[in-house]
Amino acid sequence: MNDQDGDWNYHLRILSNSARDSTDPASDPSVLQSVKKLHGFCKLENSDDLVARIYPQINKVFQRSVASLSQSESGTSKGLLLLAILQFFLDFGDMVLHDADPSLRTFFRSCLSREFSDAAVAEATCEFLIENKRKLLASFPNLLPQFFPLLLKLIAWNWEKLEKSFLKIFPGLISPGSFLPLFPSILDLPMLVVALEKVERSSGSGSRVGGSIASIQKSAAPEMLLALMDEAYTGSTIGDGGDDSESEDNNTIDVADPLFLELLKDENDGLAERHRPSPALNTALQAAASGPRSERMNQTLKIAPGLLDVYFSVTLRDANDSLICALIPLLMARNSTMFPDKNFSHEIRRRLLEFVLAAFQKSPNFIALLKKPIIDRLGEAYDDPAKNLGTVPEEQHMTAIAKLATYHRELLPRARVALGKVVRSRISDARVWRRAHDYLGLMNEPGICWSVLGPSRVSEKRFPGTVNWSEGGDKMVAHIPFHILSEQGGPPFHDYALSDVIIKN
Repeated sequence: MNDQDGDWNYHLRILSNSARDSTDPASDPSVLQSVKKLHGFCKLENSDDLVARIYPQINKVFQRSVASLSQSESGTSKGLLLLAILQFFLDFGDMVLHDADPSLRTFFRSCLSREFSDAAVAEATCEFLIENKRKLLASFPNLLPQFFPLLLKLIAWNWEKLEKSFLKIFPGLISPGSFLPLFPSILDLPMLVVALEKVERSSGSGSRVGGSIASIQKSAAPEMLLALMDEAYTGSTIGDGGDDSESEDNNTIDVADPLFLELLKDENDGLAERHRPSPALNTALQAAASGPRSERMNQTLKIAPGLLDVYFSVTLRDANDSLICALIPLLMARNSTMFPDKNFSHEIRRRLLEFVLAAFQKSPNFIALLKKPIIDRLGEAYDDPAKNLGTVPEEQHMTAIAKLATYHRELLPRARVALGKVVRSRISDARVWRRAHDYLGLMNEPGICWSVLGPSRVSEKRFPGTVNWSEGGDKMVAHIPFHILSEQGGPPFHDYALSDVIIKN
């Protein structure tokens, strides 16, 4: 290697000088090129000694670049430089006993959190994650699930260019620790876009969104403390703007808004109850839903249902019963709480219904475990006309309620209330109303109800009031109506058999 470009000593000297220099390493384009060249030499030579000589200088450049993040604006070049160094750590870290996990987390927290809105950094990050997907999932399985909120911000801001790339990464975001928190985050993608665009208008530049969010997050703690003190002394609630709130500029960011901060977070901190939108954020959401929309918002309203499809597909394939059983009540609770767009809500609710039916078909025991939230949510569906899903699904809902009450008698009062709402409702379809009315009547006759809505297959377990008519040719038929006998409940009240009273010859 005689030429200057092929001499690894030449590139190593560039890194050594950069590590000693007081300036930001990312400000010199030759540093990035030298890192890539040295990485190529190490792969070509496959020499432990060469890696051992190069590693200390590359590590120093990485540390200096991270240290200067808050002092410089060289976002694109810095992000690309750090990604090139991370690739070196992943490929040769074992040779020099370098644990890449802290370096990866430092990149997400210190660089990507500020530069996710930079198109070049976002694209390079996706390519890096795709190239190293297997290694990351095998060696650092909790990395992507921990930073899924940050990656959702990245894709919400850059979806048009990164759609195919992100769909390859997305299944890696799903793990036992992120499974439940990821669901509401997907549902709230349009709300995330509203928050990001609000920050963009405030900062005046789309490329500075990440930096503005970092400033908001730093100032959020004292602002929240002041808001709590104000609430304690004056009785005003957090986020109230007083009488002048309507006259304030809509672009003003309320850093004390808990939901606003929740949407803009970078890391997964577990499943927490999402705060209700403040009046100001509610106004922003309604304006975004009914007014002119950005192309980014239109794209997000299309991608969220698609991401939900992937999420549910992975769930049915890989998630255990405990996680799915915990997800269903959360899903039911969010059915009525989402971005106020008609088409978006319809697409999301259709997918929620399809997933619940698929989950119950796969694991019928969930119905017994979740009988209380199921009855509660189905009953609530008739308090709001916007939640009706059509005649056929409503008839299925009626049947589901009646069957649950048939199998689980303690649910009868709740089932009667739910069906009674339908009977009294003026918005119900005639067929739905008639079905609810019929089921209410059946519930007054438990034996007949069990015969009609009970299991279709004969089992060894006999319930009061059930008849297997195929056995009528060789069984005694009583003159007492079975639905009257069923009122006794439990085992027979006598302790003798028929053979005890019939004299045998």
